[in-house]
Amino acid sequence: MRIAHAASELFPYLKTGGLADAVAALTGTLADRGHELAVFMPGYRSVLDGPHVAGLKPSHKLKIEMGDLFLAGDVYTLTPRPGLTLYLICREEFFDRKRPYWTGERDYDDNDARFIFFQKAVVELLRLTDFKADIVHCHDWQTGLLPVFLREAERRYSVTLALKTVFTIHNIAYQGVFPRKSYALTNLPEDLLTIDGLEYYDQMCMLKAGIVYADKVTTVSAQYAKEIQTPEFGNGMDGVIGTRLDDLHGLLNGIDTAVWNPATDKSLPARYSVADLTGKAKCRAKLLREFGWSATFKGPVFGMVCRFTPAKGLDLVLGAKDFFARENCRLVILGSGEKKYEELLADFARAHSAKVGLCVRHDEAMSHLVEAGSDFFVMPSLFEPCGLNQMYSQAYGTVPLVSNVGGLVDTVTDIDTAPDSGTGIMVAPKQEEFDAGLKRALALFADKPRYAAVQHRAMQKDFSWTQAVVAYEQLYTEAL
Repeated sequence: MRIAHAASELFPYLKTGGLADAVAALTGTLADRGHELAVFMPGYRSVLDGPHVAGLKPSHKLKIEMGDLFLAGDVYTLTPRPGLTLYLICREEFFDRKRPYWTGERDYDDNDARFIFFQKAVVELLRLTDFKADIVHCHDWQTGLLPVFLREAERRYSVTLALKTVFTIHNIAYQGVFPRKSYALTNLPEDLLTIDGLEYYDQMCMLKAGIVYADKVTTVSAQYAKEIQTPEFGNGMDGVIGTRLDDLHGLLNGIDTAVWNPATDKSLPARYSVADLTGKAKCRAKLLREFGWSATFKGPVFGMVCRFTPAKGLDLVLGAKDFFARENCRLVILGSGEKKYEELLADFARAHSAKVGLCVRHDEAMSHLVEAGSDFFVMPSLFEPCGLNQMYSQAYGTVPLVSNVGGLVDTVTDIDTAPDSGTGIMVAPKQEEFDAGLKRALALFADKPRYAAVQHRAMQKDFSWTQAVVAYEQLYTEAL
């Protein structure tokens, strides 16, 4: 098949979360399986100046209609692997910025124009390159208008640019809602800005556009597909989702084992496998030394890697301060995000520097070390569409402590609910349950044979994309 993917980020070029990992691994695996892939993302300055663009070359000049104006853009291409071409869509006004979506305090005021321009450029490139896609696969709100733009361009130019479209909701909480006046930038017919189309409480919603107009709608786990049909998890979109149930599919993400594999991970101080865990002890010692702690510390090490937002359960972690201060354990937190949490976590770490370590930054190599060097991975999310860290943790022999939401339910089996097959500790995202989960972790760690059995079962699970990609191929075939 000829498959085009459009996303606002892609590992290793730019990553703020699991979206970049998921799209990179899915597209790479599809290419490895013999499909022809075109992948489109914005040409952010950090990408163009980054270390992964050897062989980058200019390919097209664009003029994109944006309301009453035509705006120029440049396109650069890269072939990172056979069968996959990456198109970077550039315009300095929109993408030459320190961060991709926000200032660090709030969203950019012109995110509507930035991503309308990007999506229109994708359609124009599909036309200019004559890719003749079987499938155009769109990811999250930044590409929600693509199915509409495709069909409008086909009508205007009397061509076929794609046989079918797929829209994936990676996180329904991020919706791309903009003032009604933003609709003028789309140059779409006025009759699409209705309650049955793009209109959402007298505004324009890009996520809703993707849900309504794509041929197939997917999200990233079976459990999350059920959850977003409810008011509790639907973030106001449960009614819209309800109109597409026949075309809604929950397809679990996988992990890229070329990147996340403790037996081959070159970012680690030592490699290891389920057959020989010697290297994991060396990773643990290195992680402890990173924070000035004794490398021979005997208690459990809890690790956490996430964006600093309320959704990641950081209030539960902060609510368990007394546990981490009292018990013979260590806690390592890596990430960045909302200033409120950066400050609260910094205060926590300063007050208990002998036990709590904090890294406020995005650091890919450090995230691998936290996964490998911890004994437990803490992930008390309030919601989690799929989650990747709980899968990385199991692959790295680090027992996950997770909430019973979304993809966490589909990938972690609780050790008390299923003593012979459990791979982690699962709790409800409530303070008393999380506190109880931490105590269960202490008890498990003290029972060395049981901990080792859980660790081994976790490492033997197959979360690879070679498994996960089959469901996407079946979906594409069904759509066609």
